[in-house]
Amino acid sequence: MRSSFARTLFALPAVCLILSIQAFAQTGPPKEEGKREARLVELITLDRSIKLDIRYATANNFTGKQVYPEARAFLQKPAADAIVRVHKKLKKQGLGLVIYDGYRPWTITKLFWDSVTPDKRMFVADPSKGSKHNRGCAVDLGIFDLKTGQAIPMPSGYDEFSERASPKYTGGTDEERRNRELLRSLMEAEGFVVNENEWWHFDYKDWEQYAIYDISFADAAKAK
Repeated sequence: MRSSFARTLFALPAVCLILSIQAFAQTGPPKEEGKREARLVELITLDRSIKLDIRYATANNFTGKQVYPEARAFLQKPAADAIVRVHKKLKKQGLGLVIYDGYRPWTITKLFWDSVTPDKRMFVADPSKGSKHNRGCAVDLGIFDLKTGQAIPMPSGYDEFSERASPKYTGGTDEERRNRELLRSLMEAEGFVVNENEWWHFDYKDWEQYAIYDISFADAAKAK
């Protein structure tokens, strides 16, 4: 009994080491069977009044460097259509959607994971599991004023790694919380679910049906 337990105990560090090496050595997205082919649609081709503020196409993001070659936002067609419907509802209030990120190639997800310290990894996806962004079914967004072109106040900034980013955060001003809840209510009405750590991140209801893709923006734009 003791011998068996001891062998198991001493084997654990080796298993952990193997898993760590495998995670470190991962060079491509996880493979899944029976998933839909990507049908990624560029959002502004559906409605050019949607505002883009693609932070990862600039150095104004948590990595401090540009990681996208260009400022573009894609989603799977059903999710993209739902975003347009939300945008049209907001336009009736003199507001609109500003998109921070949409489909994200798996290679970028791995870069993010490798860029943050372990205590911040709750804010980024594990590349060994893939991200809903990689599936084209997650979007990061906020609301902007159509007259001024400026984003309206929220309890935190985009990609802020703090408790203020939580959709349940009770601090901030009444206006900031109202704006956050307006976004959430409109997105949920169209089949999106808010991320538990980020008020700006929403996942579309059918994300499980899509694979984890590592398609470039240029190739996504060519696809029909």
